Amino acid sequence: MKKNSAPDPDEMALIEWCIEVEGFLIAAGATLRQAQDHIEDQAEWFTDQFYDGLTPEEAAKEALN
Repeated sequence: MKKNSAPDPDEMALIEWCIEVEGFLIAAGATLRQAQDHIEDQAEWFTDQFYDGLTPEEAAKEALN
């Protein structure tokens, strides 16, 4: 059985960043479900944007283009 370990700091930062992106997608007119589904469907792309240093607002704008 795997022990519960502390969350990975990079993973936690990515999750927090995605929550911020979600807010910008909602502000642009998406519903909460649409924003969450889009982030889940494009998880690899959003992860790349996070590691490339985009802000959540920049990533949301790119996602909407």
